[in-house]
Amino acid sequence: MDTIAQFLTRIRNAGVAKHEKVDMPASKVRVGIAEILVNSGLIRSYKVAKDSKQGIMRVYLKYNEAGDHAISTIQRVSRPGRRVYIKATEVPVVRSGLGTSILSTSKGLMTGADAKEKNLGGELICKIW
Repeated sequence: MDTIAQFLTRIRNAGVAKHEKVDMPASKVRVGIAEILVNSGLIRSYKVAKDSKQGIMRVYLKYNEAGDHAISTIQRVSRPGRRVYIKATEVPVVRSGLGTSILSTSKGLMTGADAKEKNLGGELICKIW
């Protein structure tokens, strides 16, 4: 099961349904992606609550003045059946810089712009705009 795709799909579906928040199981990768989304201004915030299992993550979604979800498209690139690795020189520019790509590098999860700046390549997790 692809937990990252499940995370992104829950955010996409909650945004289309105009929910204020969405709950899901927590993991370090999901927290890392949520942190990038907060820093990029695509979600308001997130919280992780401990429970007897792995914890619950609550993501608070962000909408613009017209009531549209801040994230119009989430595209999963690398998946368990087909991993996509890129070099630092091949980091894609998403929507002429209006979008964000998320990479898993040797230094942790980071945006494509940060990876390019630090001259790091890695696995291209997703593109968001």
